[in-house]
Amino acid sequence: MDKVIVTSSGIALIAVIYWFFFGKKEEVMETNSAWDILVEGGYKPSTIRIPAGKSSTITFTRKDSNTCLEEIVLPDFKIKKFLPLNEPVAITVSPTKPGAYTMHCGMNMFHGRIVVV
Repeated sequence: MDKVIVTSSGIALIAVIYWFFFGKKEEVMETNSAWDILVEGGYKPSTIRIPAGKSSTITFTRKDSNTCLEEIVLPDFKIKKFLPLNEPVAITVSPTKPGAYTMHCGMNMFHGRIVVV
């Protein structure tokens, strides 16, 4: 009986871990020229869609005191900005070609995407 309990508990734990890491769905925000991203335990929304060939403004507001989230890096646009706590920081990007571009924190632990269509 002990083996059955341990085995079923192990299978349940594996299922929970799989759901936690691989079962999450991305929240995607679509608009034309302005986005507000909340920086709290990551980026919310983590994926945004913007049109190619048009300037777009992304406003980041950091609510999390985690020092890892103090900086936002958009490597494809060569942008690196400090995000003060509870203060909005606007970044303007002008993508010229469609594709998926990454954004991440200064330590490369939290990630998001900019999808240009």
